[in-house]
Amino acid sequence: MCTTLIETMEGEIAKMNPTPPPTMPSTTTRLPPVLRLPRDLIPQSYEVFLQPDFYTKIIEVVNVTSPNQTMHFTGNSTVSFHCVQGTRAIYLHSGDLAISDPVVVNRNKSEKVVVSSVKTHEYPSNFLEIQLEDALEEGVNYSLFLAFEGAINQSPYAMFVSTYVEGSPVYEGDQDTERFLVATTLEPTNARNVFPCFDEPDLKAVFHLTIIHRSHTQALGNAEVRKSNGIDHNWKVTYFHPTPKMSTYLFAFTVSEFTFTEPSSPGRVDIKTYARPDATRAGHAQYATDITEEILRFYEGYFEINYQQQKLTQLALPDLRAQAMENWGLVTYQEGRLLYEEGVSSLLHKEDIASIIAHELAHQWFGNLVTMKWWNDIWLNEGFATYFSILALDHVEPSFQLKESHIMSNLHTAFENDALASSHPLSPPPEDIQGTFEIEGMFDSIAYFKGAALLRMLADIVSETTFTKGIKMYLSDFKYKSTDQDDLWEYIQKAVYDDGGHTDVAKVMNTWTKQIGYPVITINTTNGEIYQKHFLFNDSSESNLWWELPIRVMSNAPKSSPIWLISSDKVQKDEFVSKKGEWILANVNCTGYYRVNYNSENWERLLTQLETNPNKIPRMNRAQLVDDAFNLARAKLVEVSLALNSTRFLRDETEFLPWKLAVRNLEYFVLMFDRSEVNGPMQAYLRQQVKGLYNYFRDYTDNSTVPEDHSSQHNQILAIEVACSNGLPECLEMATIMFAEWMNSNGTNQIHPNLRSVIYCQALAAGGRQEWDFAWEKFQSSIDTSEKEQLRQALSCTKKIWLLNRYLEYTLNPEKIRRMDVGPTISYIAENVAGQALAWNFIRAHWAYVQWDSIMLVQAVTSRFSTQFELAELEHFGAQYPLDAATMAVQQAIEQTQVNIQWVSENKDSALEWFERETAL
Repeated sequence: MCTTLIETMEGEIAKMNPTPPPTMPSTTTRLPPVLRLPRDLIPQSYEVFLQPDFYTKIIEVVNVTSPNQTMHFTGNSTVSFHCVQGTRAIYLHSGDLAISDPVVVNRNKSEKVVVSSVKTHEYPSNFLEIQLEDALEEGVNYSLFLAFEGAINQSPYAMFVSTYVEGSPVYEGDQDTERFLVATTLEPTNARNVFPCFDEPDLKAVFHLTIIHRSHTQALGNAEVRKSNGIDHNWKVTYFHPTPKMSTYLFAFTVSEFTFTEPSSPGRVDIKTYARPDATRAGHAQYATDITEEILRFYEGYFEINYQQQKLTQLALPDLRAQAMENWGLVTYQEGRLLYEEGVSSLLHKEDIASIIAHELAHQWFGNLVTMKWWNDIWLNEGFATYFSILALDHVEPSFQLKESHIMSNLHTAFENDALASSHPLSPPPEDIQGTFEIEGMFDSIAYFKGAALLRMLADIVSETTFTKGIKMYLSDFKYKSTDQDDLWEYIQKAVYDDGGHTDVAKVMNTWTKQIGYPVITINTTNGEIYQKHFLFNDSSESNLWWELPIRVMSNAPKSSPIWLISSDKVQKDEFVSKKGEWILANVNCTGYYRVNYNSENWERLLTQLETNPNKIPRMNRAQLVDDAFNLARAKLVEVSLALNSTRFLRDETEFLPWKLAVRNLEYFVLMFDRSEVNGPMQAYLRQQVKGLYNYFRDYTDNSTVPEDHSSQHNQILAIEVACSNGLPECLEMATIMFAEWMNSNGTNQIHPNLRSVIYCQALAAGGRQEWDFAWEKFQSSIDTSEKEQLRQALSCTKKIWLLNRYLEYTLNPEKIRRMDVGPTISYIAENVAGQALAWNFIRAHWAYVQWDSIMLVQAVTSRFSTQFELAELEHFGAQYPLDAATMAVQQAIEQTQVNIQWVSENKDSALEWFERETAL
């Protein structure tokens, strides 16, 4: 699954703290399991028959007040399983289903086994317990038939309905253009809401799917269609070929009137991308389809294992919780993440499309072919998909030049969240992750980005060649099986020994995956003394953790092999001594997952080098020096003035990566100080620093054109954003004029697609009701996915409190703001200093409605919290509201707020003094 952070399912019952299941004796009478299924029955295959009863179009019947839409499904399933230990009870999962007609058959003898009772357990276990008159026998194959029915969900989880518009509405509220489709999204624990099943990732099976659906619709599944026959003039039946052996969460199907796009140059696998007919006709799915072909070919060559199905279908869905879902053979995406609209979409949108496809296709190997045994090791899916998507994107679109930028962005997202004492290990014990809310909480920046960063570090330690060899063996030997991280270490270790290496992979890596956080190493270049310490924003947190870490170091040239630090003791290394007053740089190219602090003399030399001739320092390290300086200042390990001094070189810097990292880090200062007297001098300083960059791109910007290379295009947008948001007059004038020209042009928009998002936002921030109402009307009437997304975000930029309040109220109406866009929209408003307090009040007033996006919203509304009053409000919220999957997010927000309060009290005066001094020159 791809998501910045996967948000939570709706929950009505408080989070449980389950105990591990008891050890079971070898007997036919047992205590029921707690939250994990017993392993006495192993599924082999499912035959699933489903009939979703819905209409793709609402048809009003005369004299009937309600339309004819139905939201209901019926079905039956037969699961075949092998008994490995005798038992009188069958336990599997079933959620929100009405179960009937259970039949158990001994397949070896073709005899029925009498069912004595059927019991459904509520959340959190969702067990379906079937008691039998006679015990199932060890070594025998059985089957269980069950009929069931359930509701098609209005929100996008399990089996759900999604709506879209086909054609142009004739009038407001015109339902003739409204269309409906049904789709599924089952990760992590929603397969049980579609059919009864053994819903745990290591209980893999083969699925035989049959769907009965409306005769004018098309059904798609994981595997190819075997045949499709009409039943009568209303219904037809579609039979699918069996799937590969796979986990239940990867099961998927859709029923819709979508049409497809094929690659310009078809290959071995039948690739099709389905979308709304309007979008298909307009060619909006062509780029995604063509790049899919290239990415798939790259992975097949890299892993030396072919994609395991004959077809790969992708769907651009109007509604989906995560940005995408890697269902084997039927990958689903939010349509805005997959469709590219020439002349409307930003040129840079191709980066997002290619990147997310690369992530989901990596899952066809990591997650689908080889799956983690349990959700505590979800990083084996998400970390690998994140790591390899960067390699794939760099291969198929080298002109994007995104590799370094993506690596650094991922690294710093992980760093920020992993610097809290309330973080969690990358691979916690399986017994710590039991209920659905705990499982969902694992889909975070630690799993995705720390996982990817540690894989990059491991590849650097053992060499890319050895790492790749180990990965190929791992994938080959565990095809259609499940693994934990120990299996991964074993196979990398085999490759290390094969290539004559000596690294103890498990010993090194377990220090990184089984404990929270990461170290800061402190180097004194005067005497070569070096030591490590757990890096935490909260300096009152005690920690004696240490890591086995490799340090690549350079002065004028990098050293050839890393230097190891394998304890928390201070040691002296000659390689870290500055013998002639030269600077020393550690963690060359940022391959290590740690921060670096130096003695003040070495910091001064490095910052002088940045200001005089930055090219002598690798580009990634130029960015990392700024990031380290700011975060060490947040942790009170260096003075704030040192961090701010590291931004002086920006005045003459035109490279995107250093600017991106500097702006990212200055954002913390903005969040802490934009409601205080520091804000004026801080904005003056940022205007001063960005003016050169803004002028560098001004000829392009004023003529609404963009540079050729992607890195410069990103930097042009950044320059406009920083310049306008900090009040550079020429920038504000440009944005206001361009937006006004669009308002007065009878619909002709001359703003370049790349620049629309930033110019819309800055024009609305500078404007009032007239500009806002114009943007809202455009948002409502637009059928272009990219344009709607840009406008929805820009509407949150206004500084008018009443407009922001009205916009928040609109999020409660699905006719105005789609259900899946509620969380992101409120988060955009919370990012606006004028909207932050409004959003905080709003989510508390409407928690039941917005809780679906609880993790995202908690992070957004609390990002500025830095007062005792805000802390007290947050603690009250944590104690009084049903948090469910947001429990960890609230704990982290409380810890971060405590850090912020202390940091602001200690640094506000010195920051104000520094900004005033720099702008007085």
